[in-house]
Formats: sequence, C-alpha cells, structure tokens
Amino acid sequence: MTAEKFDVYSHVTNQIIAQIEAGTPPWRKPWTGGGASVSLPERFNGEAYRGINILMLWATAMAKDYSSARWMTFNQAKQLGGHVRKGEKSATVVKYGTVEREDENGEERQIPYAKAYRVFNADQIEGLPAEFYILPDPPRDLGTLADPALEAFFAASDA
Repeated sequence: MTAEKFDVYSHVTNQIIAQIEAGTPPWRKPWTGGGASVSLPERFNGEAYRGINILMLWATAMAKDYSSARWMTFNQAKQLGGHVRKGEKSATVVKYGTVEREDENGEERQIPYAKAYRVFNADQIEGLPAEFYILPDPPRDLGTLADPALEAFFAASDA
C-alpha cells in the first residue's frame, strides 16, 4: 500500500477553514498592539514571506504562541549553529514557481507548480545568534485609556 501523496492545495485550504471555524482567522487584527499575529513572518535571512505563507505562518504562530517573526528549515537552523528542540513540530509553507517544459508541439512552455516544505519558528530552535529571536512590541491596551504614542500620531496627522 502506497502512502497518499501530499496535496498542498488541500492542506492550505483545510488550515484556513479550521481557523475560520475556530473563530480565529489569522488575518483578523487583535485589539491590542504587538503580538505574533501582527508580525510579518520572515525567512532566516530577513526576507519577508508573501502570499498565502503569511496566513499559514500567522495561524501557526497564533496557535503555538510564538513571538519570533523568523522561520527556517531544519538544515538552515543547523547551518546557523542552532538545533531544533526535540519533539517540535514544523509548519508547512508553499513555494510557487514555474518550470520550463516542452509541450506536444515541441514548444517551450512555463508550467506553474506549488511545492510544500517545512519550517520551524526561531522560538523552537536553541543556539541561534540573538538577532534571530526577533520579538514584537509588547501588547498594549488600545481601549479607552489615552495612549501617548497614538495621541502624537493623530496630532501629527492633523486628524
């Protein structure tokens, strides 16, 4: 019996549906400042993730209460001198691209593909240099109390 092939499209769809059904869609801003859900996920090299990967990593960070914005593969962590703690589970991200193939008429065509790979949050990895543990601003109450930073922003905007 062969193992069922991993379907990246179903995985992405199922994760988003699960978040919606739980009442915590990852794109909904909480009413406090800071927090993992508002930090844009970044690769180990500081490059921001794009597209669906932002939602996928936000959902994982919220569910696991990760505070770091940095994500990397097992091998990237190892190359940087870190090690993933035993028992930690990875998150799935998707690489989209195209590959050039010859069609039945002998013409070169760009064929799109989606490939899944696994990453770990820096909070799951020990031994990395300090700059990999990027923390968001601490949460603050944005309710009815006066906030000097917000007051200064609105004063500067002539609102």
